[in-house]
Amino acid sequence: MRRHQIFALVAVLLAGWTLAAQSRGNAPAQVQLSAIARASARIVYTFDRPELQPPHFTISIDENGMGHFASQAGVVPADDADDVYPAPMSREIRVDPALLADLFRYARGHQYFNEDCSRRTRLAFTGNKTISYAGPDGHGSCGFIWASDPALQQLSDRLNAVAFTLEIGRRLDVEMRHYPLGLDAELESLQNALNDQQAYDLPNIAPELQYIASDQDVMNRVRKRALELLSRCEDRQRSN
Repeated sequence: MRRHQIFALVAVLLAGWTLAAQSRGNAPAQVQLSAIARASARIVYTFDRPELQPPHFTISIDENGMGHFASQAGVVPADDADDVYPAPMSREIRVDPALLADLFRYARGHQYFNEDCSRRTRLAFTGNKTISYAGPDGHGSCGFIWASDPALQQLSDRLNAVAFTLEIGRRLDVEMRHYPLGLDAELESLQNALNDQQAYDLPNIAPELQYIASDQDVMNRVRKRALELLSRCEDRQRSN
């Protein structure tokens, strides 16, 4: 069955459940229906730029806040002195509520991405991006290098920053187990990236930071950096 037929069937079923709940005056059923609709809507963002690490990644985001990140490993440059070699990643993530709301609000306010979203003026190549929406209320997608709408460009930048944070988390895990002397520079880089808004959604790598902060064999400076980053996680969670 084609995807648009599946969404049409889902929409019919949801409408039927709504009418049934209304006819019974069943408010809890309506709340449950709303939750089903939120869980079934999804936004998928893909990024491709061969010379970066990772060169390709996909972020799938459900409206209930759950998501999945998957990346491919790039080729190790011949002159690379970094001991943390590229590796693919696949992990569940939790999306920041503010980003989540902005993404789905934008999708529904812009024809589910069914519009020309690419900026035509010639600018530096920053990677090919595709963003799509699929849910009971509609579906669509668009691709761009630079988005014509600054609001969409900002959403893309925030998703790229999520990917950056997750890649740093992978590197921290490798360094913790095999190259602990690299932790200080890695954490400092993450702190700077957060200040420059190039990293986002830090709570997704809180387990890695907690592991570093609690290891008595790690240098005190490194543990302090990890604790400072964990405090940022807690601040973000309180603000939500």
